[in-house]
Amino acid sequence: MKKVELLAPAGNYEKMEMAFHYGADAVFLGGKIFNLRAGSHNFTDEELEKTVNYAHSIGKKVWVTLNIIPHNEDLEILPEYVRFLDKIKVDGVIVADLGVFQIVKENSNIPISVSTQASNTNWRSVKIWKDMGAKRVVLAREISLENIKEIRAKVPDIELEVFIHGAMCMSISGRCLLSNYLTGRDANRGDCAQPCRWRYSLMEEKRPGQYMPVFEDEHGTFIFSSKDLCTIDMIDQILDAGVDSVKIEGRMKGIYYVANVVKAYREAIDKYYAGEYIFDEKWLRELESTSHRLYTKGFYFGKPGVSGQNYNDRNSYSQTHQLVAKVIEKVSDNEYILSIRNRIETGDKLEVVTPNTEAIKFTLPEMILIDKRGHESETTFANPNSTVRIKTDIKMEVLDMIRKVKAEN
Repeated sequence: MKKVELLAPAGNYEKMEMAFHYGADAVFLGGKIFNLRAGSHNFTDEELEKTVNYAHSIGKKVWVTLNIIPHNEDLEILPEYVRFLDKIKVDGVIVADLGVFQIVKENSNIPISVSTQASNTNWRSVKIWKDMGAKRVVLAREISLENIKEIRAKVPDIELEVFIHGAMCMSISGRCLLSNYLTGRDANRGDCAQPCRWRYSLMEEKRPGQYMPVFEDEHGTFIFSSKDLCTIDMIDQILDAGVDSVKIEGRMKGIYYVANVVKAYREAIDKYYAGEYIFDEKWLRELESTSHRLYTKGFYFGKPGVSGQNYNDRNSYSQTHQLVAKVIEKVSDNEYILSIRNRIETGDKLEVVTPNTEAIKFTLPEMILIDKRGHESETTFANPNSTVRIKTDIKMEVLDMIRKVKAEN
Protein backbone atom coordinates (compact mmCIF):
# COMPACT_ATOMS: atom_id res chain seq x y z
CA MET A 1 0.00 0.00 0.00
CA LYS A 2 1.34 3.43 -0.97
CA LYS A 3 1.55 5.53 2.16
CA VAL A 4 0.34 9.10 2.32
CA GLU A 5 2.98 11.85 2.44
CA LEU A 6 3.06 13.86 5.68
CA LEU A 7 3.97 17.36 4.47
CA ALA A 8 5.19 19.92 7.00
CA PRO A 9 5.88 23.67 6.88
CA ALA A 10 9.46 24.94 7.03
CA GLY A 11 9.87 28.68 7.50
CA ASN A 12 13.64 28.37 7.87
CA TYR A 13 16.43 25.79 8.00
CA GLU A 14 15.95 25.01 11.69
CA LYS A 15 12.23 24.34 11.22
CA MET A 16 13.06 22.04 8.31
CA GLU A 17 15.42 20.02 10.51
CA MET A 18 12.81 19.78 13.26
CA ALA A 19 10.06 18.71 10.84
CA PHE A 20 12.18 15.84 9.54
CA HIS A 21 13.44 14.87 13.01
CA TYR A 22 9.88 14.45 14.26
CA GLY A 23 8.65 12.44 11.29
CA ALA A 24 7.68 14.53 8.27
CA ASP A 25 8.12 12.87 4.86
CA ALA A 26 8.50 16.20 3.07
CA VAL A 27 8.53 19.93 3.71
CA PHE A 28 7.21 22.89 1.78
CA LEU A 29 9.16 26.11 1.94
CA GLY A 30 9.80 29.35 0.12
CA GLY A 31 12.81 31.03 -1.35
CA LYS A 32 13.32 34.75 -0.98
CA ILE A 33 10.94 35.43 -3.87
CA PHE A 34 7.64 34.22 -5.39
CA ASN A 35 6.07 32.74 -2.25
CA LEU A 36 3.12 33.68 -0.06
CA ARG A 37 4.99 34.11 3.23
CA ALA A 38 7.02 37.30 2.82
CA GLY A 39 7.14 37.67 6.60
CA SER A 40 8.83 34.31 7.07
CA HIS A 41 12.62 34.03 7.13
CA ASN A 42 12.55 31.88 3.98
CA PHE A 43 15.58 30.44 2.20
CA THR A 44 18.43 31.96 0.24
CA ASP A 45 19.54 30.12 -2.89
CA GLU A 46 22.45 28.64 -0.95
CA GLU A 47 20.13 27.50 1.85
CA LEU A 48 17.74 25.96 -0.67
CA GLU A 49 20.51 23.87 -2.22
CA LYS A 50 21.77 22.83 1.22
CA THR A 51 18.23 21.90 2.27
CA VAL A 52 17.55 19.79 -0.83
CA ASN A 53 20.85 17.94 -0.42
CA TYR A 54 20.14 17.29 3.27
CA ALA A 55 16.58 16.12 2.63
CA HIS A 56 17.61 13.75 -0.15
CA SER A 57 20.43 12.33 2.00
CA ILE A 58 17.82 11.11 4.53
CA GLY A 59 15.21 10.05 1.97
CA LYS A 60 12.96 13.11 2.32
CA LYS A 61 11.48 15.59 -0.19
CA VAL A 62 11.32 19.35 -0.64
CA TRP A 63 8.51 21.31 -2.29
CA VAL A 64 9.20 24.98 -3.12
CA THR A 65 6.37 27.51 -3.18
CA LEU A 66 5.97 29.68 -6.29
CA ASN A 67 2.38 30.49 -5.41
CA ILE A 68 2.09 34.27 -5.62
CA ILE A 69 -0.44 35.80 -8.00
CA PRO A 70 2.16 37.73 -10.04
CA HIS A 71 2.07 41.03 -11.85
CA ASN A 72 4.03 41.55 -15.06
CA GLU A 73 7.17 42.78 -13.30
CA ASP A 74 7.21 39.67 -11.12
CA LEU A 75 7.68 37.45 -14.14
CA GLU A 76 10.94 38.91 -15.45
CA ILE A 77 13.32 36.87 -13.31
CA LEU A 78 11.09 33.82 -12.84
CA PRO A 79 12.49 31.69 -15.72
CA GLU A 80 16.03 31.98 -14.36
CA TYR A 81 14.84 31.12 -10.85
CA VAL A 82 12.95 28.07 -12.13
CA ARG A 83 16.06 26.84 -13.93
CA PHE A 84 17.99 27.20 -10.67
CA LEU A 85 15.38 25.11 -8.81
CA ASP A 86 15.61 22.48 -11.54
CA LYS A 87 19.41 22.44 -11.26
CA ILE A 88 19.37 21.77 -7.50
CA LYS A 89 16.77 19.02 -8.03
CA VAL A 90 13.87 20.19 -5.90
CA ASP A 91 11.13 17.57 -5.75
CA GLY A 92 8.42 19.92 -6.90
CA VAL A 93 7.04 23.45 -6.96
CA ILE A 94 3.66 24.73 -5.77
CA VAL A 95 2.00 27.05 -8.30
CA ALA A 96 -1.27 29.01 -8.25
CA ASP A 97 -1.10 31.04 -11.48
CA LEU A 98 -1.43 29.77 -15.06
CA GLY A 99 1.37 32.01 -16.28
CA VAL A 100 3.74 30.71 -13.63
CA PHE A 101 2.63 27.17 -14.46
CA GLN A 102 3.60 27.67 -18.11
CA ILE A 103 6.96 29.24 -17.23
CA VAL A 104 7.82 26.25 -15.03
CA LYS A 105 6.93 23.84 -17.86
CA GLU A 106 8.94 25.80 -20.44
CA ASN A 107 12.08 26.06 -18.30
CA SER A 108 12.30 22.84 -16.33
CA ASN A 109 11.20 19.28 -15.72
CA ILE A 110 10.14 20.05 -12.15
CA PRO A 111 6.91 18.30 -11.03
CA ILE A 112 4.17 20.89 -10.48
CA SER A 113 1.70 20.96 -7.62
CA VAL A 114 -1.30 23.27 -8.09
CA SER A 115 -1.79 25.46 -5.01
CA THR A 116 -4.91 25.70 -2.87
CA GLN A 117 -5.02 29.31 -4.14
CA ALA A 118 -6.36 27.91 -7.41
CA SER A 119 -9.64 26.96 -5.65
CA ASN A 120 -9.98 23.40 -6.94
CA THR A 121 -13.26 22.08 -5.54
CA ASN A 122 -14.47 19.79 -8.33
CA TRP A 123 -13.20 16.90 -10.44
CA ARG A 124 -13.43 18.78 -13.75
CA SER A 125 -10.94 21.44 -12.68
CA VAL A 126 -8.62 18.78 -11.25
CA LYS A 127 -8.76 16.86 -14.52
CA ILE A 128 -7.91 19.97 -16.54
CA TRP A 129 -4.80 20.55 -14.42
CA LYS A 130 -3.86 16.90 -14.86
CA ASP A 131 -4.30 17.17 -18.63
CA MET A 132 -2.03 20.23 -18.66
CA GLY A 133 0.72 18.31 -16.89
CA ALA A 134 0.27 18.89 -13.15
CA LYS A 135 1.57 16.12 -10.90
CA ARG A 136 -0.56 17.10 -7.92
CA VAL A 137 -3.48 19.34 -6.96
CA VAL A 138 -3.82 20.83 -3.49
CA LEU A 139 -7.56 20.85 -3.00
CA ALA A 140 -9.29 23.95 -1.65
CA ARG A 141 -9.94 23.99 2.09
CA GLU A 142 -13.64 24.58 1.46
CA ILE A 143 -14.26 20.99 0.32
CA SER A 144 -15.95 18.03 1.99
CA LEU A 145 -14.82 14.45 2.40
CA GLU A 146 -17.53 13.32 0.00
CA ASN A 147 -16.27 15.76 -2.64
CA ILE A 148 -12.74 14.44 -2.20
CA LYS A 149 -13.89 10.85 -2.67
CA GLU A 150 -15.72 11.77 -5.88
CA ILE A 151 -12.70 13.63 -7.26
CA ARG A 152 -10.50 10.63 -6.42
CA ALA A 153 -12.88 8.26 -8.20
CA LYS A 154 -13.20 10.37 -11.35
CA VAL A 155 -9.56 11.47 -11.63
CA PRO A 156 -7.56 8.51 -10.31
CA ASP A 157 -4.25 9.32 -12.02
CA ILE A 158 -3.23 12.54 -10.26
CA GLU A 159 -1.99 13.14 -6.73
CA LEU A 160 -4.35 14.90 -4.32
CA GLU A 161 -3.19 16.93 -1.34
CA VAL A 162 -5.32 18.31 1.50
CA PHE A 163 -4.77 20.42 4.60
CA ILE A 164 -5.20 18.61 7.91
CA HIS A 165 -4.05 21.14 10.51
CA GLY A 166 -3.40 24.83 11.10
CA ALA A 167 -4.77 28.31 10.55
CA MET A 168 -7.59 28.88 8.07
CA CYS A 169 -8.24 32.04 6.10
CA MET A 170 -11.72 33.56 6.28
CA SER A 171 -11.58 34.17 2.53
CA ILE A 172 -12.22 31.57 -0.16
CA SER A 173 -8.97 29.60 -0.68
CA GLY A 174 -7.05 32.38 1.01
CA ARG A 175 -7.59 34.94 -1.76
CA CYS A 176 -8.32 37.91 0.49
CA LEU A 177 -8.52 41.62 -0.40
CA LEU A 178 -8.85 42.99 3.15
CA SER A 179 -5.12 43.36 3.72
CA ASN A 180 -4.60 45.20 0.43
CA TYR A 181 -7.56 47.50 1.04
CA LEU A 182 -6.80 48.37 4.67
CA THR A 183 -2.99 48.38 4.73
CA GLY A 184 -1.73 48.29 1.13
CA ARG A 185 -0.08 44.94 1.84
CA ASP A 186 -0.98 42.38 -0.84
CA ALA A 187 -1.98 39.00 0.59
CA ASN A 188 -1.76 37.40 -2.83
CA ARG A 189 1.87 38.48 -3.15
CA GLY A 190 2.94 37.18 0.24
CA ASP A 191 2.48 40.18 2.54
CA CYS A 192 -0.83 39.64 4.36
CA ALA A 193 -1.35 41.80 7.49
CA GLN A 194 -4.07 39.38 8.73
CA PRO A 195 -6.77 42.03 9.26
CA CYS A 196 -9.29 39.21 9.65
CA ARG A 197 -7.79 38.69 13.13
CA TRP A 198 -8.33 42.31 14.18
CA ARG A 199 -11.05 43.45 16.56
CA TYR A 200 -14.09 45.11 14.97
CA SER A 201 -17.01 47.16 16.34
CA LEU A 202 -20.06 48.83 14.77
CA MET A 203 -20.54 52.63 14.51
CA GLU A 204 -23.80 54.23 13.38
CA GLU A 205 -23.43 57.11 10.88
CA LYS A 206 -25.12 59.76 13.05
CA ARG A 207 -23.40 58.66 16.26
CA PRO A 208 -19.69 59.13 15.52
CA GLY A 209 -17.37 57.85 18.19
CA GLN A 210 -19.96 55.50 19.71
CA TYR A 211 -18.63 52.01 19.05
CA MET A 212 -21.01 49.13 19.62
CA PRO A 213 -19.97 45.47 19.62
CA VAL A 214 -21.30 43.41 16.74
CA PHE A 215 -21.65 40.48 19.11
CA GLU A 216 -22.50 40.35 22.82
CA ASP A 217 -18.97 41.17 24.00
CA GLU A 218 -17.69 44.48 25.29
CA HIS A 219 -14.39 43.90 23.52
CA GLY A 220 -15.84 43.78 20.01
CA THR A 221 -15.88 40.75 17.75
CA PHE A 222 -13.61 38.65 15.60
CA ILE A 223 -16.30 38.17 12.96
CA PHE A 224 -13.82 37.24 10.24
CA SER A 225 -11.52 35.03 12.30
CA SER A 226 -11.70 31.29 11.71
CA LYS A 227 -10.84 28.70 14.27
CA ASP A 228 -7.82 26.54 13.48
CA LEU A 229 -8.20 23.31 11.55
CA CYS A 230 -7.57 20.08 13.48
CA THR A 231 -8.35 16.63 12.09
CA ILE A 232 -6.38 14.33 14.41
CA ASP A 233 -9.56 12.52 15.51
CA MET A 234 -10.68 11.85 11.92
CA ILE A 235 -7.39 11.38 10.08
CA ASP A 236 -8.44 7.82 9.22
CA GLN A 237 -11.43 9.15 7.26
CA ILE A 238 -9.20 11.54 5.32
CA LEU A 239 -6.81 8.74 4.42
CA ASP A 240 -9.74 6.50 3.48
CA ALA A 241 -10.76 9.17 0.93
CA GLY A 242 -7.66 8.33 -1.13
CA VAL A 243 -5.48 11.42 -0.79
CA ASP A 244 -1.74 11.26 -1.50
CA SER A 245 -0.46 14.02 0.76
CA VAL A 246 -1.68 15.59 4.01
CA LYS A 247 -0.44 19.06 4.78
CA ILE A 248 0.19 21.00 7.97
CA GLU A 249 -0.08 24.80 7.77
CA GLY A 250 2.35 27.03 9.64
CA ARG A 251 5.53 28.34 8.01
CA MET A 252 5.33 31.36 10.34
CA LYS A 253 5.01 29.22 13.47
CA GLY A 254 7.92 28.27 15.76
CA ILE A 255 9.88 25.03 15.99
CA TYR A 256 7.82 23.75 18.92
CA TYR A 257 4.62 23.97 16.86
CA VAL A 258 6.16 22.31 13.82
CA ALA A 259 7.77 19.48 15.77
CA ASN A 260 4.84 18.65 18.03
CA VAL A 261 2.17 18.80 15.33
CA VAL A 262 4.25 16.61 13.02
CA LYS A 263 4.87 14.13 15.85
CA ALA A 264 1.16 13.77 16.68
CA TYR A 265 0.06 13.21 13.10
CA ARG A 266 3.03 10.92 12.39
CA GLU A 267 1.95 8.58 15.14
CA ALA A 268 -1.70 8.67 14.10
CA ILE A 269 -0.87 7.97 10.44
CA ASP A 270 1.50 5.12 11.35
CA LYS A 271 -1.25 3.58 13.50
CA TYR A 272 -3.59 3.76 10.49
CA TYR A 273 -1.22 1.86 8.24
CA ALA A 274 -0.56 -0.70 10.96
CA GLY A 275 -4.32 -1.33 11.12
CA GLU A 276 -4.38 -0.05 14.69
CA TYR A 277 -5.90 3.43 14.34
CA ILE A 278 -8.08 4.39 17.28
CA PHE A 279 -8.16 8.06 18.19
CA ASP A 280 -5.94 8.65 21.22
CA GLU A 281 -6.73 11.66 23.41
CA LYS A 282 -3.00 12.17 24.04
CA TRP A 283 -2.61 13.33 20.42
CA LEU A 284 -5.11 16.13 20.98
CA ARG A 285 -3.43 17.05 24.28
CA GLU A 286 -0.12 17.37 22.45
CA LEU A 287 -1.70 19.58 19.76
CA GLU A 288 -3.21 21.74 22.49
CA SER A 289 0.27 22.17 23.97
CA THR A 290 1.18 24.36 20.98
CA SER A 291 -0.09 27.88 20.30
CA HIS A 292 -3.49 27.61 18.60
CA ARG A 293 -6.95 29.07 18.31
CA LEU A 294 -9.99 26.98 19.12
CA TYR A 295 -10.16 23.96 16.83
CA THR A 296 -12.60 23.12 14.03
CA LYS A 297 -12.91 20.36 11.43
CA GLY A 298 -13.31 22.97 8.72
CA PHE A 299 -15.42 21.95 5.73
CA TYR A 300 -14.82 18.20 5.85
CA PHE A 301 -18.38 17.47 7.00
CA GLY A 302 -20.03 20.43 5.27
CA LYS A 303 -20.07 24.18 5.84
CA PRO A 304 -19.02 24.89 9.45
CA GLY A 305 -21.09 28.08 9.86
CA VAL A 306 -20.98 29.78 13.25
CA SER A 307 -19.20 26.81 14.85
CA GLY A 308 -16.13 27.44 12.73
CA GLN A 309 -15.66 31.06 13.76
CA ASN A 310 -13.71 32.43 16.70
CA TYR A 311 -15.94 35.03 18.37
CA ASN A 312 -14.33 35.08 21.80
CA ASP A 313 -11.26 37.26 22.40
CA ARG A 314 -10.46 35.37 25.60
CA ASN A 315 -10.01 32.15 23.61
CA SER A 316 -8.12 33.70 20.72
CA TYR A 317 -4.90 31.80 21.37
CA SER A 318 -3.95 29.23 23.96
CA GLN A 319 -1.25 26.65 24.66
CA THR A 320 -0.47 24.45 27.63
CA HIS A 321 3.33 24.16 27.32
CA GLN A 322 6.31 26.33 26.52
CA LEU A 323 9.53 25.37 24.75
CA VAL A 324 12.51 26.11 27.00
CA ALA A 325 15.45 24.37 25.32
CA LYS A 326 16.66 22.29 22.39
CA VAL A 327 19.39 19.65 22.46
CA ILE A 328 22.19 20.80 20.16
CA GLU A 329 24.93 18.33 21.12
CA LYS A 330 25.17 14.92 22.76
CA VAL A 331 28.50 14.92 24.63
CA SER A 332 28.02 11.40 26.03
CA ASP A 333 25.20 9.04 27.00
CA ASN A 334 24.30 11.22 29.97
CA GLU A 335 25.70 14.66 29.09
CA TYR A 336 24.08 17.17 26.75
CA ILE A 337 24.49 20.73 25.53
CA LEU A 338 21.28 22.75 25.33
CA SER A 339 20.32 25.92 23.49
CA ILE A 340 18.03 27.88 25.81
CA ARG A 341 14.82 29.41 24.40
CA ASN A 342 13.05 30.49 27.60
CA ARG A 343 14.37 31.01 31.14
CA ILE A 344 14.95 27.89 33.21
CA GLU A 345 16.20 27.30 36.75
CA THR A 346 17.73 24.35 38.53
CA GLY A 347 14.89 22.32 40.06
CA ASP A 348 12.35 23.17 37.33
CA LYS A 349 9.96 20.35 36.46
CA LEU A 350 10.49 19.78 32.74
CA GLU A 351 9.68 17.30 29.96
CA VAL A 352 11.77 15.94 27.11
CA VAL A 353 9.84 15.65 23.82
CA THR A 354 11.34 12.95 21.59
CA PRO A 355 10.09 11.71 18.20
CA ASN A 356 9.23 8.15 19.21
CA THR A 357 8.15 8.19 22.86
CA GLU A 358 5.76 10.07 25.08
CA ALA A 359 7.14 13.14 26.84
CA ILE A 360 9.56 12.17 29.61
CA LYS A 361 9.36 14.11 32.87
CA PHE A 362 12.51 15.11 34.73
CA THR A 363 13.85 17.70 37.15
CA LEU A 364 16.43 20.10 35.77
CA PRO A 365 19.80 19.37 37.39
CA GLU A 366 22.68 21.74 37.98
CA MET A 367 23.86 23.52 34.84
CA ILE A 368 27.18 24.65 33.43
CA LEU A 369 26.87 27.92 31.51
CA ILE A 370 28.99 28.14 28.34
CA ASP A 371 29.66 31.70 27.17
CA LYS A 372 30.42 32.77 23.61
CA ARG A 373 34.17 32.37 24.20
CA GLY A 374 33.69 28.83 25.44
CA HIS A 375 34.32 29.64 29.08
CA GLU A 376 32.31 27.57 31.56
CA SER A 377 30.80 28.43 34.93
CA GLU A 378 28.25 26.90 37.29
CA THR A 379 24.80 28.50 37.29
CA THR A 380 21.37 27.95 38.80
CA PHE A 381 19.48 29.66 35.97
CA ALA A 382 19.79 30.23 32.22
CA ASN A 383 18.22 32.94 30.07
CA PRO A 384 17.11 32.81 26.40
CA ASN A 385 19.90 32.67 23.78
CA SER A 386 22.37 31.13 26.22
CA THR A 387 24.02 27.69 26.09
CA VAL A 388 24.34 25.23 28.97
CA ARG A 389 25.66 21.75 29.63
CA ILE A 390 23.76 19.31 31.85
CA LYS A 391 24.14 15.73 33.07
CA THR A 392 21.06 13.51 33.32
CA ASP A 393 20.12 9.85 32.96
CA ILE A 394 17.24 10.86 30.68
CA LYS A 395 18.09 9.69 27.16
CA MET A 396 17.99 12.49 24.58
CA GLU A 397 19.16 13.04 21.01
CA VAL A 398 20.22 16.11 19.06
CA LEU A 399 17.14 18.19 18.05
CA ASP A 400 15.00 16.83 20.89
CA MET A 401 13.03 19.55 22.69
CA ILE A 402 12.63 20.34 26.37
CA ARG A 403 9.46 22.03 27.59
CA LYS A 404 7.60 23.03 30.74
CA VAL A 405 3.98 23.67 31.62
CA LYS A 406 3.15 27.21 30.58
CA ALA A 407 2.37 29.56 33.44
CA GLU A 408 -1.13 31.05 33.40
CA ASN A 409 -1.36 34.73 32.42
